[in-house]
Amino acid sequence: MRNLLARREAARTSTSEPVPEPPPPASADFETAIAACGFGCFNVLILFIAWPVLLAVLFSVMSMSFILPIAGRDLDIVLSMKGVLYALPFAGMILSAVPWAFISDTLGRRVVLISGGWLWLICVLCLALSQNSTQLMVFKFIDGLIICGPLASIYSYLSEFHAKQHRSMVILYVSICGSMAALILPIMAIFFLPLSIDFHIGSLSFKTWNVFLAISAVPSLIYGLMLIFLPETPKFLMSQGNYSAALKSLQFAYALNNRKSRKPFPITKLMDDSPESFQLEHSTLRQRFHLNMLKFVEGWRQLKPLCSRLYLPTAMKAFLINFLASVCISTMRAYLPSICHVMKILRNSDQADCSMCNVFEYIIRINATTEDDPAQCQGSYEEYLLVPVIGLVCSIIFLPIIRNNKIAIHLLKFCLGLCTLLMIGLYFSSSLWLTLSIVSIYCGIMTVCSAALMAISVAVFPTLMRTMMLMLIMTCGRAGSFVGTFVFHIFMHLGCLASFLWLTIMMAIAFIISLFLTIDVHQPLK
Repeated sequence: MRNLLARREAARTSTSEPVPEPPPPASADFETAIAACGFGCFNVLILFIAWPVLLAVLFSVMSMSFILPIAGRDLDIVLSMKGVLYALPFAGMILSAVPWAFISDTLGRRVVLISGGWLWLICVLCLALSQNSTQLMVFKFIDGLIICGPLASIYSYLSEFHAKQHRSMVILYVSICGSMAALILPIMAIFFLPLSIDFHIGSLSFKTWNVFLAISAVPSLIYGLMLIFLPETPKFLMSQGNYSAALKSLQFAYALNNRKSRKPFPITKLMDDSPESFQLEHSTLRQRFHLNMLKFVEGWRQLKPLCSRLYLPTAMKAFLINFLASVCISTMRAYLPSICHVMKILRNSDQADCSMCNVFEYIIRINATTEDDPAQCQGSYEEYLLVPVIGLVCSIIFLPIIRNNKIAIHLLKFCLGLCTLLMIGLYFSSSLWLTLSIVSIYCGIMTVCSAALMAISVAVFPTLMRTMMLMLIMTCGRAGSFVGTFVFHIFMHLGCLASFLWLTIMMAIAFIISLFLTIDVHQPLK
């Protein structure tokens, strides 16, 4: 009887008090070690860094769209030159994408983020000092060359400091942050561009747009300073064979997350099955550079299966879709502030015809410059806020669900078809609010299209070629952005109908190609 009572008491105790999980082993691989760090203040801190990085990228790509209606008058910039200025950042990104990726894999993500931030800060300040169109174009091209490094590294930096269960949500968070960051630029334009600023320092003349560009350098200063006090990612350090530094990096994250000292961190030794890690453990920078160069060349060789009948058709469809879609979306984002500004002027002058064709004729007639008070831009920029707001709403609604490949493939086709119809509808728009509404929905849906295409590509292509494929898809997108912003002014000179035919045909071709894009939703991740 006593034994029975003892067994019942033991059973009651075991059911009421949960058995604690076993502590992580003293020696562990990366995934076990990063999971032991938990999620806390350190993770929130590095997630905050994504904001200024994405703001810097946004300012690099979009700042010209806001300042050229004013700077164009001061520097006598004609419409064709404006097309070049819109396109130059994308040209720089295309040329620097591969070198920055190699540097990031050789020297580290933190080094690229810090050096890229400070270099971009200097470049933007030089851009703000520009006194003629030639200086503006030179520094805008260098701007694109530099900003591609931090953009490529921020995803790796955040992913490599989070455990598997948080990693997909981190990428989703960065995508939504990009949409939220798009709100900042028009808000800055509302407050600063209507101001009448004109002063001289020696032979240099500074006006409102110079100050606006100088202020846009603040995000790079913020994340450049913050990252000085933060460690390199443990995953990169382990890949370089520097296990002691990787352990210190993990201890730093653990201490900040749990508000403890580094000593209680349960893992004392890191393991890595990768042979390259042991090979690099006691290597010099020159040896690491040589080995990473070999790995880089091998990465391109691993794309050889891309030419096979299994992957080449899908790859070509993905390249073309992203190229054609980027032609349209970049053109809309680049020229929309000027279109809104002109529509505002036409509306204030009591002109009844505010159709897109009349707007294009007005832009060509005054060479996209104005002799009006720059304060007229304020109303346009306030109304332009609708574009990033709609984009943010679309991102919040659709981005969480496109991780399902079956949804992503159908969502891509539907969104591209809808965007083709929206482009046709834009041709018949005759009011500022209707134009902004159409373009806002268009830009928001196109953001979803881009994310859906990336999700599909991750599911289709195997691990050995996945990273390189995503880089090639993004490069095709930047090439499309360059082509779209560069040649659109040519179609504007040919007429309103030619301009919209060009954009509509690009969207229609992208939609038709997407109809032939298939994916086996039941296949495992290769």
